[in-house]
Amino acid sequence: MRLPRTRPRSLAGQLFAMQVVLIAAVVAGCAVFAYVSGSAQAEETAARQVRVAALAVADSPSVREAIRTPDPSAVLQPYAERVREDTGIAFVTIMDTERVRWTHPDTSQIGDTFLGNTAKALRGQTFTETYTGTLGPSIRVVTPIRDGGRIVGLVSAGITVDRVSSQVREQLGALALAAGGALALGGIGTYVVNARLRRHTHGMNAAELSRLHDYHQATLHAVREGLLMLDGRRRIALINDAGRELLGLGPDTEAVGRTVDELALPAPLTGALLASESRVDELHLTADRVIVVNTRPVVGGEQRGTVVTLRDHTELQALTGELDSERGFTQALRSQAHEAANRLHTVVSLIELDRVEEAVDFATAELELAQVLTDRVVGAVEEPVLAALLLGKAAQANERGVELVLAEDSLIDDGALPPSLAQRDLVTILGNLIDNAVDAASEGPEGAEGPAESGAAVPGPRAAGVPPGRARVTVTALADERELLLRVADTGAGIGPEAADEVFRRGWSTHGAGRGLGLALVRQAAHRNKGTVELDAGPDGGARFTVRLPLGDRTAKPEAAGARAKEVTA
Repeated sequence: MRLPRTRPRSLAGQLFAMQVVLIAAVVAGCAVFAYVSGSAQAEETAARQVRVAALAVADSPSVREAIRTPDPSAVLQPYAERVREDTGIAFVTIMDTERVRWTHPDTSQIGDTFLGNTAKALRGQTFTETYTGTLGPSIRVVTPIRDGGRIVGLVSAGITVDRVSSQVREQLGALALAAGGALALGGIGTYVVNARLRRHTHGMNAAELSRLHDYHQATLHAVREGLLMLDGRRRIALINDAGRELLGLGPDTEAVGRTVDELALPAPLTGALLASESRVDELHLTADRVIVVNTRPVVGGEQRGTVVTLRDHTELQALTGELDSERGFTQALRSQAHEAANRLHTVVSLIELDRVEEAVDFATAELELAQVLTDRVVGAVEEPVLAALLLGKAAQANERGVELVLAEDSLIDDGALPPSLAQRDLVTILGNLIDNAVDAASEGPEGAEGPAESGAAVPGPRAAGVPPGRARVTVTALADERELLLRVADTGAGIGPEAADEVFRRGWSTHGAGRGLGLALVRQAAHRNKGTVELDAGPDGGARFTVRLPLGDRTAKPEAAGARAKEVTA
């Protein structure tokens, strides 16, 4: 029969047992030390006491006078007993230089020879010894009695070892009581501390806590969402690898223990992390990413804190922008198909009316208009993604009555852009700039609301070559050996200098809620590629945005080239 497996004692239980043993050992050691030191002190005190008594008797004039009498015992015996009773010692023995006793607590011992050493005393020294005499083992002091510089007798005062031991035993009882009290108090304190520890560790043992820690660390490193835990003072208590990456903190940056204010994050994101209330699926921008923030305060415990989860929304936001562009292309194609059907009916009708030459001229003119822009874009921009984007945006702009023009100095040769420059970032930058420019141009120079993500409309000087009422967006795409320049200018109302910085802030728009993200994404994509974005007044009176992206190594590595091809096909 297999016995059930016994669960190891919890960490709190193990610590409790160890602490009780430790306290007991400490208390026992202290008790032994106190006993030994107390015994030594008792012996020292006894020796000091009998020494004082012996010296006092030896220096007494009445003792010297009694020694001169024919019967010294008659005077010295009562005197010695009084001294013994007053001092509480065991005996006071006065003797001659031949060690014959004149006094003794047992009168039958008077006249007998003193049991003990006297040689040092006869040489004039006072000494202490432990010797077994008629009263048993005793601590005694022997000192000479001097009369005019001559030793005429000896005094021995002593206390029995049994009396000293009884005094130590009395102290030992008090010591044992104190040690027991200390042990009891230590045990109670240990129990209270370990009960609290048991609550905090949920009764788990050391192996379970170690395994939980290992799982905890593995989970933090494996989870792709950013996890951030703040304590009650809004200091970082925990952050995982994904959180560091999403917040732009390097692996060598010391984050734990720092406050959120010290991380140099954008103000809206810092406010969301410091908020005391919960935040659900809030969209925030950092220098390089679009992240979704969820916060929940921790209620209970010693301090309130906050648990924050961060999700990378950069790729999803880019895909959303691409989806919006595809929808626009679809609408433009639908409109063009409808317009093509109308034109085809016109051509067929002209043929039926036997006006063949006019039908041919009509059809050819429409084809030439469409082919001119296509040839211009394909000839100047050999980067297929940018060329396709420009043609698609031109169709969208045309549906809104805006002419999209490619500047004469535009030129991007095939292979001019390095693989390190993500095509998705190019689509984000140029696509959003063109969309905003088309919005601004379609509203006209007198529009009350200005561009889609601008502030108050400030009309600028209109170029002489632009006919009144003609909406136009001019795009410049130029790549040289050092940088890629993307410039988009419109004929809209323009943007005032006071709003030049605010237009790049997320959520700043004059077109209501849900807008104001495009230009923020443009600046983010440019920053991600170590580029810059500038805003000034365009030659046609509207706003002009200029993006400059440095071009690095144009030699594609196999990994980079494969990733780029995968991105294009996706």
